[in-house]
Amino acid sequence: MAKISKPRSEKGWAVLCARLAQEKQAQDLLVMDLSEIESSPAEYFVIVTVFSDAQMRAVCESIQVGLKSMGLGLPKVEGKGKSSWTILDYFDVVVHVMLPDAREFYKLERLWGDAKLYLITPAGAAKAVSSLPRMTAN
Repeated sequence: MAKISKPRSEKGWAVLCARLAQEKQAQDLLVMDLSEIESSPAEYFVIVTVFSDAQMRAVCESIQVGLKSMGLGLPKVEGKGKSSWTILDYFDVVVHVMLPDAREFYKLERLWGDAKLYLITPAGAAKAVSSLPRMTAN
């Protein structure tokens, strides 16, 4: 991982999570800003697609180690082990690591359709988009 400074905002933490997932070859990286949605469960969702249990473990471990090294601590984890969806809950930022079938079935992007959307570019930058592109992992 290239030298990354400690993020100063929740959005920065969310983008960092997506970048860490990207380093482990996760696809369809999406950051959703839920901060203006009343009674949302978090400020930001990060949703990524992986293609195997081993990749899911690698992505989750990379995010946990990366954020812990920057002082964020460990998340609450749901779906660890043989699951099609693992959640890393950092309270303000919730990371959803999903296999393609789970992502297609649950469609979190549509459920929280009022959120501001940011795609992560190949260079790791967050690019605002007004609508969802067709995801490649489906």
